[in-house]
Amino acid sequence: MQIYKLLSVLLEYPDQELIDHLPEIPEKLAQCVDIDEAEQRALCEFIDYLARRPLTELQATYVQTFDMTAENSLHLTHHLFGDDKNRGPALIDLGELYKDYGVEVVTNELPDYLPLILEFAAYLDDNEAMVFLSDAHKVLKVLAENLNNAGSPYARLLSIVEGRATLTRLAA
Repeated sequence: MQIYKLLSVLLEYPDQELIDHLPEIPEKLAQCVDIDEAEQRALCEFIDYLARRPLTELQATYVQTFDMTAENSLHLTHHLFGDDKNRGPALIDLGELYKDYGVEVVTNELPDYLPLILEFAAYLDDNEAMVFLSDAHKVLKVLAENLNNAGSPYARLLSIVEGRATLTRLAA
């Protein structure tokens, strides 16, 4: 299990399938070599958060966090352009990039939706994913800070994404 795929799943709207598979995730995490100790701890804490709450509460929290609060939007170009006309070409370019890699998008979400971006990053090798995500580092940092300031449990996940979206990791 690659970390980007896991983050993608955890940042989607929570459903019963996710809840049903929560017990399997920590064991698989322990087998991952591409996840450091701090990331593993943060992921386990988030999974514990999910496991301890009713699904309806998780869904309400998700909607309030991401859908009702614009500064927490998971649509990354929204943070750059808002509703400006320049957002359209950025979305088209991102969609074309997915096609260039042979990735078929089978969702109703826009190409800048963070779980979709992370799903794409999971197709890339680690360095490619890091370079790809580093283009969004400033937006990811702001989003992580917004969630942290709001006391959101999702801040843990965004901190992992932001930490991996930097070229300084290439030197490590």
